[in-house]
Amino acid sequence: MAMSHAQLAAKLLKDAAAFFKTIGTQNPPLKIQMDENAAVFEQVAELVEKNPTGIIEE
Repeated sequence: MAMSHAQLAAKLLKDAAAFFKTIGTQNPPLKIQMDENAAVFEQVAELVEKNPTGIIEE
């Protein structure tokens, strides 16, 4: 199945988010930080999926 670069990027970001969540589950002292990391990766994945060429205003 063919996949665009944006689709691949979103998948990798989601996989990274899942990794951070797993690390947080396995290491309670790091859970808050890992959950925050996961949330950022999930948000960026959503941005890439919804608007792959979008611009983030500063």
